[in-house]
Amino acid sequence: MFHTAEPQDILEGKVTDVYFERSLKILKAKKINPVVKAEFIAKSLPEHWPWAIFAGLEEAMYLMKRLPIRVRAMKEGTIFYPFEPVMEIEGRYQDFCVFETALLGLICQASGIATKAARFKKRAGERAVISFGARRMHPILAPMIERNAYIGGCDGVAVVKSGEMIGEDPMGTMPHALILCMGSTTEAIKAYDEVLEPRFKRVALIDTFLDEKFECLNVAETMGKKLFAVRFDTPSSRRGNFFRILEESRWELDLRGYNSVRFYVSGGIREEDVPVLNPLVDGYGIGTSISNAPVVDYSMDIVEVDRRPLAKRGKCSGSKRVLRCPKCGMKKIVPQTRKKYSCNCGKTFTDILIPVLDNGRKLIPTSPPAKLRKSVLENVKDLELE
Repeated sequence: MFHTAEPQDILEGKVTDVYFERSLKILKAKKINPVVKAEFIAKSLPEHWPWAIFAGLEEAMYLMKRLPIRVRAMKEGTIFYPFEPVMEIEGRYQDFCVFETALLGLICQASGIATKAARFKKRAGERAVISFGARRMHPILAPMIERNAYIGGCDGVAVVKSGEMIGEDPMGTMPHALILCMGSTTEAIKAYDEVLEPRFKRVALIDTFLDEKFECLNVAETMGKKLFAVRFDTPSSRRGNFFRILEESRWELDLRGYNSVRFYVSGGIREEDVPVLNPLVDGYGIGTSISNAPVVDYSMDIVEVDRRPLAKRGKCSGSKRVLRCPKCGMKKIVPQTRKKYSCNCGKTFTDILIPVLDNGRKLIPTSPPAKLRKSVLENVKDLELE
């Protein structure tokens, strides 16, 4: 058996820190069950990120729709900043206390992956960014990882199941295993061309046996105009100056008229590598950097008890509104009232923490991943990364 929870375990509150289970037992024995409001907030973001992307709401709502609670949240894919509540639950505490652990897990990891993907895509610009990191994580998490990588900005995913989930064909080239089984890179790309449908672009992996420059020329001469791209997955122990390897390979191909052959790179690519490699690269396969992205460290804290503002030390009590100016993007957090607020630019602020669930009834439609991705890319295009 796999060492994972079944979906039913999550829905039944079995994936919970034990102190919530014990707290529930105490509250039931003492007949204490106040109506509370609890907010989800990140006081800081990993690696000094100035902003992050809220993700994981769809899964969180799947869990919460079975509970007698009301929920306000930012829409999935919304850009948020430290100290801004991204979600708020209102209901009797006993009804949802054992779900805190699972709810945090659903949004913490998803938001981290989506944000990291967005950062890579911003650095890459128009170049393709493909999620290659499923093999570094538990396989049961692969679709979740790649869905959030995609909505964050990745142009494609590698895993078959992930492609089914997001409604896109999975992307990939060829593994070293195929080349080793075929005996050479040229034999592997010829077989690829002979067996697979034309709709699959002919991309050769060129670091298995020979020097990258010469292998580039070998596959280009073998495939001619059919060769769409070559992928460099050069091991770090052989890499040296990766930019120079790419530069030399590009020179030799261009010199012989193979200017149209594109360059894809993979293998431990970090954010800081992308601006350096961009002048020579047409696409990136990003693995661990996205799949093992740092989580957004949200906490869930009660801020109101029986309509009375109340919070622990270090927290601002009371229900809140998160406002954005639709014109200039100015941000504002204010107490939960019906008061209208105007920005200095003259526009009226818009609430981005909105009702999404009311006792099992969804108040917003589910957006397909492609629509979420488009929105994220539009919203981050003018944001700074540092």
